[in-house]
Amino acid sequence: MPQQRCSTGISGLDDILQGGLPQGHLYLFEGEPGTGKTTLGMHFLLAGLAAGESGLYVTLSETANELKEVAKSHGWDLDQAGLEVFELVSAEQLGPDAEQSIIHPAELELNQTVQGVMARIEANRPKRVVFDSLSEMRLLAQDPLRYRRQVLALKHFFAHHDCTVLMLDDLSASTGDMQLRSIAHGVVWLQQIVGEYGADKRFLRVAKMRGIGFRSGEHDFTLKTGGLEVFPRLIAAEHHKTFTPENVSTGNEAFDAALGGGLARGSNTLFVGPSGVGKTTTAIACVHATLRRGEKAAYYLFDEGLGTLLPRAKALGYPLQDYMDDEQFLLSALDPAEVTAGEFASRVRRSVEQDGVRTVVIDSLNAYLQAMPGSKFLMLQMHELLTYLNKRGVMTILVLGQHGILGQGRLDIDLSYLSDAVVLFRYFEARGNLLKAVSVAKSRTNKHANTIHEFRLGGQGVEVGVALTDFEGVVSGISRYAGEMALLSDGDDDRRSAG
Repeated sequence: MPQQRCSTGISGLDDILQGGLPQGHLYLFEGEPGTGKTTLGMHFLLAGLAAGESGLYVTLSETANELKEVAKSHGWDLDQAGLEVFELVSAEQLGPDAEQSIIHPAELELNQTVQGVMARIEANRPKRVVFDSLSEMRLLAQDPLRYRRQVLALKHFFAHHDCTVLMLDDLSASTGDMQLRSIAHGVVWLQQIVGEYGADKRFLRVAKMRGIGFRSGEHDFTLKTGGLEVFPRLIAAEHHKTFTPENVSTGNEAFDAALGGGLARGSNTLFVGPSGVGKTTTAIACVHATLRRGEKAAYYLFDEGLGTLLPRAKALGYPLQDYMDDEQFLLSALDPAEVTAGEFASRVRRSVEQDGVRTVVIDSLNAYLQAMPGSKFLMLQMHELLTYLNKRGVMTILVLGQHGILGQGRLDIDLSYLSDAVVLFRYFEARGNLLKAVSVAKSRTNKHANTIHEFRLGGQGVEVGVALTDFEGVVSGISRYAGEMALLSDGDDDRRSAG
């Protein structure tokens, strides 16, 4: 018989636990103050009420009114939901008539606390219980042996009454509570990183969960109005989908020919070059070709604002607003100081799995690295995301800027490790003008051209000329063209003179 599960009320956490928490056990959720333990406990109890399971919130550290205010900040009404809050230390117990209790032995106070919880469980018979927090019980016990005995007594009592229990611990002890970790059926750690700038980064880790499989490692989550949102760590191997390998057009025949037939589905292509050379506009041209085929595309913008990108695209012959209005084109401008790597990967997954996106653009990888300095192993996470997109048959375009105006500087990323194809954009000097060139440096999927082509942006969008010869200095980053072949701009002076 399959094991019955309890939803935590947080879809991402249920996904990490592959279905939720096994019913009828005691679980420990540890985290410093501010990591979201109380909100998580409310999620758990409210999900139980929605499923027809009564709940009880036992609070030793906060008043019932404080808890209701926290719930109200997330848009929850505990009274209307029918959630009972049991306040172990009430205002009456702290009044003048109760002053004598402070000289009671610690064991007596601890016994009174435990007996109070048991009495309320007996009276209400809840199916779900949240105990907040264990630090007060630990202080009352004063002795590790007495504390362990009382927690064991509670555990057996809860099990006898078939309760699923979350015990919250704020880690006020100098070290982790190994006593309770060994007793609990499962242990989840909630952690918070305070960065030098931007929002604090939060993540959780399932340290232990008996009897079920779960996704190990760190999983990002956010704590905002509306509660917790957990972003399970992406494992690309779990998301393979059968698709037909094929090349799709970039919207420019000459560019398609240089790429060996176009961009391949299930692969990622890196556009690399200095600032202003046309990487973003070329990515927009490829997206526009996708949209004209009737497919959906998503563009994740880290660098530029929507107020400049859309008018610039329209001026170059790529109107995108109508596609946005029809929700065929999903354009997201991300705040570098707010997003985490896990949240970004989750957004991309939703666009592919729920919205049916076939083309994804990330602009730019430089900003992606700068946006999440507190996150660990960003390039490994990006590689996992790209592997996922490849397995789903998505065509991915990455934009990477080189340091320096003319692109002589180093790169932040190992290209051979990250990308399936690399397109180089360069400036070059010819006949007293600073012009632009494009070439394909690598492709794992197509037999690409090794030639260098003049490239420019005009009223008709991206223009790619015929292959040019007699280039010098391509490897150094600043190319010089010394040939006699006609350039795209050669006819401009004649047209201006005729005009």
